[in-house]
Amino acid sequence: MPHLFSPYTLKDVTLRNRIAMSPMTMYRSTDGRMDDFHVMYLGARAAGGFGMVFPEQVAIAPDGRTTPHCAGIWSDDQVEGHARVTSMIDSMGSVAAIQLGHTGRNGSELKPWVGGGLGVQLPPDHPEGWQVVGPSDVPYGFGKRPYPVHPLSVEEIRAIHRQYAEAAVRAHEAGYRWLEMHFAHGYLGASFYSPLANTRTDAYGGSLENRARFLIEALDAVREVWPEHLPLTARLGSDDFHPDGAQFEESVEVVRWLRDHGLDMIDLSMGGNTDDMREPFFPTPSAWVERGARVRSEVGIPTTVSWNLGVPQNADRAVREEKVDLVLLGRPSLANPHWPVWAARELGHADPFTLVPEDWGWWLSNFRGHDASIGWPAPAPTAVEDPDELERSA
Repeated sequence: MPHLFSPYTLKDVTLRNRIAMSPMTMYRSTDGRMDDFHVMYLGARAAGGFGMVFPEQVAIAPDGRTTPHCAGIWSDDQVEGHARVTSMIDSMGSVAAIQLGHTGRNGSELKPWVGGGLGVQLPPDHPEGWQVVGPSDVPYGFGKRPYPVHPLSVEEIRAIHRQYAEAAVRAHEAGYRWLEMHFAHGYLGASFYSPLANTRTDAYGGSLENRARFLIEALDAVREVWPEHLPLTARLGSDDFHPDGAQFEESVEVVRWLRDHGLDMIDLSMGGNTDDMREPFFPTPSAWVERGARVRSEVGIPTTVSWNLGVPQNADRAVREEKVDLVLLGRPSLANPHWPVWAARELGHADPFTLVPEDWGWWLSNFRGHDASIGWPAPAPTAVEDPDELERSA
């Protein structure tokens, strides 16, 4: 039986456990480059026991960033910073993964703590702003993004697909061994997929097949250049939680199409194409697990989810019951860079300190002192349902 600390292999990549750090935008880049901050921040999570570590969504073009301070890989001179990050992650025993994306109409924004919240947009003529693009001229939301959206021509769509491929080549050169494409959270791929943002009447709009075309062609472009032996995955905005938006039922079919075009794993999330969401369930614990299980079963593709899996028992149960193959943790990884070690202690793992680098693990395993002073609280009284099984299979 798999569990949270079982190794996981996809293509030629093996993760030491089923715990991955989810991409989290940090607004710390200059001209899209990674620097010492990213080496420190991402290396710490790799050292903390995460089996795979993603930086934030990495933009394939300057106008694909969320803010002027977001990371990118549209230029060769950005590769060095990424290579420093991947080298550090690898040296700590984790797998370096990259999520490529384009924010589309949700770009040209201020940092959220500067602008008064998420989504406060800079005008196109601002020195740090730019013209945002999308499938149609439909702006997002209720007033925070009031500036016109440039509807992409077919030629511009094809150019963006080439940018995806060029970014994938650079990602491989930088040492990433796992690539995810971001088609969720209201960004460009998600907006092509959603009728809320896409009012086109050509081959990229209207029917489900047409709305999925941008995603499939972007995947095809990357599949051509990304090594076949390395995992290629996608995060899909599978539900807008709005009657006029993307629906989960149709997303199951779209995942099947993506699988047939060479997708190795699906990461299910929300569409994020409107503020007017009706009864979204994602604030609840283990929110996406049941939907992940359904897609895994019906489509026959490995599946991962995020959102509210920071309780170790919930994350472990999702893997033990074979509903998902991996769990992605965003905010829990920010709150606790050693979340996997804490989870292992909570779940009765035979030796939690095998999850950290060998030298650290030796000191922690040979702690000679007051147990409560080691730096972690004592495990909670409620542990994994079958701790003996976890110890035998660890």
